[in-house]
Amino acid sequence: MTKDIGVLGSSDFALGFNLAGVRKTYVVEKGDFPKTMERILAQKDNLGILIVESQSLDSLPPLLRRKATESLDPVVIAMGEGAGEADLREKVKRAIGIDLYK
Repeated sequence: MTKDIGVLGSSDFALGFNLAGVRKTYVVEKGDFPKTMERILAQKDNLGILIVESQSLDSLPPLLRRKATESLDPVVIAMGEGAGEADLREKVKRAIGIDLYK
């Protein structure tokens, strides 16, 4: 069974992914980001990867941020300023068990 890719963030952030073909988007205002993140992590709706704005992820309360960054179903990937390649590499390695960068 294939998993979907989703995007969580502002309308400007989600727009680029919509244009690239990502259909599962969660457009939220800054204040609604934590509540929506919690809901997405709790539901089992065939979401394999969740792309979020790195600034929004960094602004989450510590426990929710940890839950998001350690999640494997869906794997949460931060994009934007401050999102490092090493972090993405570690998440892919944890999710599939193989270091694709070697």
